[in-house]
Order: sequence, then structure tokens, then C-alpha cells
Amino acid sequence: MRPAWLNVRLQNTPALKALKETAQSLELATVCQEANCPNLFDCWSEGTATFMLMGDTCTRGCRFCNVKTGNPNGWLDAEEPEKLARTVAKAGWHYVVLTAVDRDDLPDGGASHMAKCVQAILHAVPNLKVEVLAPDFKGDLDALNTLLESGLHVFAHNVETVERLQSSVRDRRANYQQSLNVLEKAKQTHPQVVTKTSLMLGLGETLDEIKVCLADLRRQKVDAITFGQYLQPSPKHLKVSEWVEPAVFDELKRLAEQDYGFAYCASGPLVRSSYKAGEYYLSALVNERLAML
Repeated sequence: MRPAWLNVRLQNTPALKALKETAQSLELATVCQEANCPNLFDCWSEGTATFMLMGDTCTRGCRFCNVKTGNPNGWLDAEEPEKLARTVAKAGWHYVVLTAVDRDDLPDGGASHMAKCVQAILHAVPNLKVEVLAPDFKGDLDALNTLLESGLHVFAHNVETVERLQSSVRDRRANYQQSLNVLEKAKQTHPQVVTKTSLMLGLGETLDEIKVCLADLRRQKVDAITFGQYLQPSPKHLKVSEWVEPAVFDELKRLAEQDYGFAYCASGPLVRSSYKAGEYYLSALVNERLAML
């Protein structure tokens, strides 16, 4: 049974309902809705939303993820960039997160399509901040650079868990070192971009393993990190090994920011990769980096 601190009351308002209907009418998927995220009200009301690009079918099958696995056979919605731009412009958000399924069926993993989405949004709303939670593109640095050149402000790629648990949690085509390499190259080639990653807790990791991971990430100059509780999406998926106490999340935030030097950390049982991504401190960090240009 889930502990009390994971129970939240979902809220709805006429404004949220209207935005949901707009996204649905344009056949756009928000991760917020797809995952029934308990933070939807907080994030949307504060001007942040997360969209999932390139369809609802992932070519990989990670054991923690509820997204459908299959082969889209190269399908893409060519109108998706414009649909996104229209939705974001209408909604009035100030910070948008774009994520995507893995598309190993595409030559560049979908990097060019994701780049077009970023560019369309920024053309429609020039002052918007855009964060992209990207796949690893199988380690293809040319594909990675295509996305990084799009004008995005925050590049996120999740290592998901500590090194020891990678093979039991993630698809075999993903791995710890490949994810570190992607984060490293993003910072090396585009130092003004804020880099970000996320770890799920409650999968059997130890504190020492988390500390090793934090050190590895800081060696790649990753700026921001989030910690959240893993929740089993269905009986077919990995079971929760531990319900991590809120106090542990508080301590991890302190460790990340004070001991390891991350510029930003969001940590809590209900925190997800894009949780309150546009909140003041992270937005201020983005603005600081933009001033470097």
C-alpha cells in the first residue's frame, strides 16, 4: 500500500479543462495527462506543461515505463510543430517541456523533428523558455547536435537509476555510460545550455550508489537534477522495492546542491523530471546562461 505522503487530490478548473480540450483537438499528447500526473494542476497553473512528441509508441521497452512499445515504421506527424506552436501560443505558458518516445526506427532518432518543434514554438512565442527531455539517439552525436542547435534552453536526458540497476530497469539499448556521454557532449558543445537529469528512487539503490552517480554527473558538468519516487504503473512492470521517506528526499536535495554543487535540485516523492520546470530558480539559471551569449 502506498504511504500517505503519496496521496494527492487531483484538481480541475474551467481553464485547465479548456487547455486539455485544445490539446486534444489538435491531437497532441501531454505527458501530464498521459501519466495522470498529480502535479498537473500545479504546473499548468504556474505556466508550465510537458508535451510528448512523435507519437505514443516507443521502440524501446524499459521496465519502469508505461508507454506502448512497438515499431512506428518511420511515421511522423509533419504538422506537429505547427500544432504545438498554436497550442502554446493560445495557452500563454511561459515554460514548455518537450519530451519524446525513443524512435530508433528513424535515421536520426527523431532529432530533426524535435528541432523543428522547438523552432516553431520559439517562432510563435519568442520569449518562451523551452526544455527538451531527449532520448539518447543511440549515442549519435550528429543527431544530438541537430537538436541542440534548435534554440532550446534546457537539455535534459535521464540516467533514470544508478549504474548497477541499469540493465534491470532500462531497455538493453540504453546504458549508464551512453547517457553520461550524451550529457557531457551537450555541455561541451553548447556550454550556455542548462543540462539536467533525473533519478527514480525506490528501485533498490543504495545511498552510496546515489552519491557515486551524483559525482559522475557533476564530472560531466550537469547543472540540474531531480529525484522522485518510482511508482509501478502496472503489475507487468518493476515492483517498488522501497517507499522512500520525504526526509530522505530533503537530504538528497541538500547533498546535491551543497555537497556536489548542482545549481538546482527538485527532490520529493511526487517530483517528476519536468516538475515545476519553469519555477523561478531554474528560469533564473536559464536567463543567466542566455546572458553569456
